[in-house]
Amino acid sequence: MFKVTPNPPETDPASPYESPDSKQFHEAAERALNHYLNPGANIMATPRTPSTMFIVNPELSTETLLVHACESLASANVMANDLVDHLEGTSRHALLGIAQVIMLGELAVNRALDRLDPP
Repeated sequence: MFKVTPNPPETDPASPYESPDSKQFHEAAERALNHYLNPGANIMATPRTPSTMFIVNPELSTETLLVHACESLASANVMANDLVDHLEGTSRHALLGIAQVIMLGELAVNRALDRLDPP
């Protein structure tokens, strides 16, 4: 009977930990593989420190923060709606959707303000 496939290659049965050099080589290879094949583990190992360039005063009241958020959202809504007049087609529809999300955020902030200090 004729064998279609050749014999498998001979493998080296030696353990990667047979000598100190092979153990160091194996550990270095593992580190390199982990670095390139599992980058998330290296990124998550170091905690993120936020920048203090733009920091909100921690002593501001919740009401003050909500008022500023509401004004910012209202301004963004006006800017988006002004820009819609200069667009056509899918870009116009996308910006109208963004303006609607901004408006919904503004409504939510206004509701939170109403709950803090009822009229």
